[in-house]
This record gives sequence, C-alpha cells and structure tokens, in this order.
Amino acid sequence: MEGSFVIKAHLHNNSLKGKGTAVVVGASLSGLMTGIALAREGLHVTILERASEGRPGGAGLQVDGARFGQSKTEKLLRNLASQGKSTVQLWTTIESRLREEAKSTAGIELHYNTRVEEVGQDTHSAWAITDQEETVHGDILVGADGHHSMVRRFVAPHRPDATFAGYMVWMASMNEEDLPEEQRPSYHEPKVRMLDSRNGFLFGSIIDREDGTGNRRVGCTWYDNSRNDLLRHLGCVEGDVVLHSLRGKDVPEQTLTELNDQATKRWDEPFATVLRHATATRTLIGIPIKEYVPDQLIKGRVALVGDAAHVPAPITASGFNQSLIDAATLGSCVAGGLDGEAAVEALKAYEAERLKKVRRMVQSGQSYSQSFGRA
Repeated sequence: MEGSFVIKAHLHNNSLKGKGTAVVVGASLSGLMTGIALAREGLHVTILERASEGRPGGAGLQVDGARFGQSKTEKLLRNLASQGKSTVQLWTTIESRLREEAKSTAGIELHYNTRVEEVGQDTHSAWAITDQEETVHGDILVGADGHHSMVRRFVAPHRPDATFAGYMVWMASMNEEDLPEEQRPSYHEPKVRMLDSRNGFLFGSIIDREDGTGNRRVGCTWYDNSRNDLLRHLGCVEGDVVLHSLRGKDVPEQTLTELNDQATKRWDEPFATVLRHATATRTLIGIPIKEYVPDQLIKGRVALVGDAAHVPAPITASGFNQSLIDAATLGSCVAGGLDGEAAVEALKAYEAERLKKVRRMVQSGQSYSQSFGRA
C-alpha cells in the first residue's frame, strides 16, 4: 500500500540516507520545486500530498526569466516553469512539468492521497504523522502546504493565519477556439493587459497551451473591493481570516447578473465574453485575497517555503517566483549535508538569506491593499 512507507524504518541508518533526509509536506508547485532542489543536493526526499495526482488548476502565473548569478538548480526550475522566459504560464502546465521531473529524479518519493495530521521534532529528527497513522521521519521537515499551512501553525503558533486583505479576485477563462472567430486575439497582442482601474480593475491574459493544437487559453483576473459583505455572509471570510474561496455554483443569482452587466459595460473583447461565459456557466471562482508577512521561517528542524512561508497580494506578481527562489536557496543551504546539528544550521542559513527579502516582498503589496482593499 502506498501509505506504508518502508522509509520510516531506515531513515536513521546513515549508510542508506546519504547526505540526509527530508520530509516535504505538500506537493503543489512549492513542494515539488523544493523536493527537486533538495534531491539535487543528495538528500532523500519524501513528499506527502493530501490531494490526488494531477489535480486541476486553471490559474495563470507570471513567471520571471533568468536572474543574474542564478544557481544551476534555480536555472533548472525556471526552465521547467517557462523555459527560462518571462511569460504567463498555466498552473497545470507548470505542475505537470515539475511532477514529471520529481518522478524522474533519484531520491524523491511522492505520496498522494496522504494527509498530514501533525508534525513534530526532537533533537535528532523531525517528523510528520499522516492520516494513515504512519510516522515519517527526516533530518528536516519542510512545510510547503500553502495559504492554510498546518506546518505554519507549528513554526509560528502565535501567528498561524494569513489575513484577509479587504478585497477579492474573480477568475474566469475559456479556450480560444470557443470564442467567436472575430474575437480571437492575434498572436501579436501582449500576453497580459490591464483593462481598467476604476473601482476595481481587470487583467486579461492570453496563455499558450502545450496540447499541440496551437490554441490558447484566454483568461480574466478581476480585482473587486465591493463584495466583502458577500464574502462574510457566505462564510468565505470570518473576522480577518479567509476560510475558503467562492465557487461559481455558490454565487447568488443577483451577483452573477451584476457581474455580467459590469463586464458588458466596462471590459474590452474578448475578455467581456470570457466573463459573461463564466457567469452563465457558473465556472468563475471568487478568491478572497490573503496576506502574510512572516516573523520567522524556521523552528529547529522545521522550515517553511512558498505560500506557507509568505503570502503576498497577487498584485505583486511575486508569489510563484519567490517560491522558486525559496526552493533553490534551501537546496544550496543543505548542500553540506544534514548530519547532527548541521541540519539546524542549514535552516538558520536559509532563514538568514530569505526572511528579510520575503518580508519586503509581501509589504510591497500592502500599501495597495490598504488603499484599495480597505477603501
């Protein structure tokens, strides 16, 4: 059975563990990148993910191109994300590439449908306890379990939650071939366009797909600060904490009508059609925006990466790119191995390199949230 991890029995046998062992909680983009980065430094990595393999995700992500002085691992991750180019990529495209790389990388074990219920540590190791009552040990444990990180509650129990930024984003997309032919964007149009800035604004995106058809995905990302009462009424936000997103099937009919009318009056084509189609088919998603400025990234042998570590407003377009740098940096910090106290020192070096930078990154979006979200 996949959940019966033989690794548990031999993690402390130095003849088997090479430079060390790591447990990564979460196999979304941050978790996969972290697993790849750690395995490239000779660690045995066990990645635990509660969802099934190949889960859907329709969002587009801004991916930065190559940086000056980037490491070989960072270069690999950027090539997997976007061939090293600055562009918008579908979440599913990036996830698929990273997952296949992780599967083909020696030293990585991927376990899907495995929920982590608890994490802990002592002076010798860190561990995760799963819903299958297995305890998986490693020299270090990395929380890559997203906005609602359970591992963050262990690392920073005094500030466990990301907080509501005061506004939301509506997301919708459709295949280019489903648009009327006269509305299909030319191949010379920019990949991302900002369409409006009055009482909320919309980004239109055109994303290439890798299905061999040449067709693209046309998307809308609409920032809206006028629905906070709706989010609280429907239980998406409680106090300052975001509990869940708003699925199309749960959006009141009156709200759908209002969104449809606004799209018709304010947005250019083809994006107005995309939004109208999403309201008609209830395929749009409303996401309350969250922010988290970390006080710390580590606790002993436990570290945080990606959205578990820092949650910026999407207006910064930095979330994925900083998660990639988290993974590459953590990999370089463990390159010397994790024997004894070296594990703790490696994580201290990771926090020293990343904490101030990611704090500034999140704070850079907070001025916008304070003026737009709290208006």
